[in-house]
Amino acid sequence: MSANDRPSGQPTKTYDSAFLKACRREPVPHTPVWFMRQAGRSLPEYLKVREGIGMLESCMRPELVTEITLQPVRRHKVDAAIYFSDIVVPLKAIGVDLDIKPGVGPVVAAPIRTRADLGRLRDLTPEDVSYVTEAIGMLTGELGSTPLIGFAGAPFTLASYLVEGGPSRNHEHTKALMYGDPQLWADLLDRLAEITSAFLKVQIEAGASAVQLFDSWVGALAPADYRRSVMPASAKVFDAVASYGVPRIHFGVGTGELLGLMGEAGADVVGVDWRVPLDEAARRVGPGRALQGNLDPAVLFSTREAVETKTREVLDAAAGLEGHVFNLGHGVLPTTDPDALTRLVEYVHTRTAR
Repeated sequence: MSANDRPSGQPTKTYDSAFLKACRREPVPHTPVWFMRQAGRSLPEYLKVREGIGMLESCMRPELVTEITLQPVRRHKVDAAIYFSDIVVPLKAIGVDLDIKPGVGPVVAAPIRTRADLGRLRDLTPEDVSYVTEAIGMLTGELGSTPLIGFAGAPFTLASYLVEGGPSRNHEHTKALMYGDPQLWADLLDRLAEITSAFLKVQIEAGASAVQLFDSWVGALAPADYRRSVMPASAKVFDAVASYGVPRIHFGVGTGELLGLMGEAGADVVGVDWRVPLDEAARRVGPGRALQGNLDPAVLFSTREAVETKTREVLDAAAGLEGHVFNLGHGVLPTTDPDALTRLVEYVHTRTAR
């Protein structure tokens, strides 16, 4: 069954979930909670099942993906699961020579910096990622009424990895290409928008209830550069999946100056990191969109009382929002105590019960 066969584009069992209601800016029984990187290194059960298995290989084993995706739902009772994968998976699937190196991140063997290099980025087909379709089919059967969030890397962040050859602090090669050859840059981002759109469509058609576009590195840009050189490609991705009717979430780090533009790109929900209070973020984003966030992940290393105090600050700042999904302002840090996350979910649910 495709997403277009479902009521309002949503799987019937998850349509009335607190998470999807908040994304649609409808009244909720409590503020829904999920965490970026909730399935991962903070969980001992994750470390156990991943032992001896590389990251990219883990993403291609449907049974392992299913187990890892379900782990935080079982443990923390979060309101949504997020599909376990990595933003470079679709690039690997189309033949880009890359690997995820422990302690480093994605490393690309031959960076893309010329027009000839662009030819190495072919279209993504559902057959390239058949393991994703299989895993999501397994997951939706297990999750029942709990929504599954699909995700992908945004064109700018994928381009940054491809051009730099790996993670970068200053994005000097990326910006050099963006400023020095704006037509090649536009063509690169357009090609990545096509690949990203195809990857999200696979996830939605397999049963994902919502999708999140991660633009992890876009906070490195000034607003004018974002509007001119990045926003068209992000908007193309959001437009490509609009007809499915699933909520579209957009998140980046250090994007306080870009929040309004990120909403304009087509998101239904704008993710906010911990640097901007949610009431101020709402002013910058404008009406008509829900917000997601935004507890500082480092707060979870403090006392229980401090965590509750900072959580109340987030909830109070969100009190006037049309829709709010509680999350951290970035991913769960690897050494976070899992029990702190479980307590946080319970605290938010209890404090916001309608």
